[in-house]
Amino acid sequence: MEFQFGTNWARFSRLSGGVIGQPLAMEGVFSFFLESAFLGLFLYGEKRLSKFMHWLSAVMVLAGSWISGFFIIVTDAWMQHPVAYERTASGQFEVLSFWQLLLNPWGLLQYAHNMTGAVVTGSFVMAAVGAFYLLDGPMQGYGRIFLKVGVVSGVISCILIIFPTGDLHGKYVARHQPAAMAAMEGLFKTESGAGIILMGQPNEETGQIDNPIVVNNVLSFLIYGTTKAEVTGLDHFPRDQWPTALPLLYYAYHIMAGLGTYFVLLMIAAAFLLWRRKLYTARWMLWLLLISFPLPYIANTAGWMTAEIGRQPWLIYGLMRTSEGFSNTVSAGNGLFTLIGFMGLYALLGLLFTVLVYREISRGPHPIADPKAVVVAD
Repeated sequence: MEFQFGTNWARFSRLSGGVIGQPLAMEGVFSFFLESAFLGLFLYGEKRLSKFMHWLSAVMVLAGSWISGFFIIVTDAWMQHPVAYERTASGQFEVLSFWQLLLNPWGLLQYAHNMTGAVVTGSFVMAAVGAFYLLDGPMQGYGRIFLKVGVVSGVISCILIIFPTGDLHGKYVARHQPAAMAAMEGLFKTESGAGIILMGQPNEETGQIDNPIVVNNVLSFLIYGTTKAEVTGLDHFPRDQWPTALPLLYYAYHIMAGLGTYFVLLMIAAAFLLWRRKLYTARWMLWLLLISFPLPYIANTAGWMTAEIGRQPWLIYGLMRTSEGFSNTVSAGNGLFTLIGFMGLYALLGLLFTVLVYREISRGPHPIADPKAVVVAD
């Protein structure tokens, strides 16, 4: 990513490097090396390290990844909501207070929401592996462990990602990026008692949502706490300040929000069955948990698309447009060529990763030991 800033976004890097360079450098120094070093110990040291040191390696990998996420999100948060900076006579941005940069309110809310999404993803993967073991037959003991851990952590994280993290972050977006919020919700005209659109297709030409399914007054209540509040629509802003890919933003946001609602309902139902001691034998729920494991990855991707497309047409919100930050010497053809190349490379790596992970899951935690010897209390 740092190389891409220099090659594809040279003007942006030259002007903002004094701000974004610091948290990105700290991410590499304090978290990347910590995470990568202990990941090697965790993966290859199980039979060479003591149980405590192996557990500590896992904790350090967790710490490294969460610290890494913090510094990356702090960088993105400054682009979304610039704070603690001054602009020199040459047009460059410089940091006035590094602590204010790190404690950017936008960054703290985005970090809480993002990392809760990571826990949701991990919970669904854990629950799906447990469901796979229970449906497949062998390793029933491990399946019960994985399923119980996944469902308990899942129901907590799925609630937290909607409230308070998603709720607070959404209200902050509405306050500081009202055009983005209007585009996400498909609100073309300013309304008092605005409704929330569950389904529909945004039509930029007519300035309305085609075939809408609307719940009246809900959007005003969610943002301002009252059903009569006025919500600013896109008609309040010049057309050149609308998000450039408005339909994509609208659909990405609704995919994220729709899947988040599904996650809560699914995990609450699974937790209820776990409490009633019926989850391990409810095959319909096991199948739902198993086939749902890719959905958090889709929701996380849609969430990041919502954040970054919603910032458009700004590269640094309110200060630098995207059209002002790219490299003059890198052609569109070169950018497309490298993008296709990276997509192909990651597709290949993703396929290889899927095959290897499936092989390891099929083998189970201890392929030599008798998995039925593991006893778990219901």
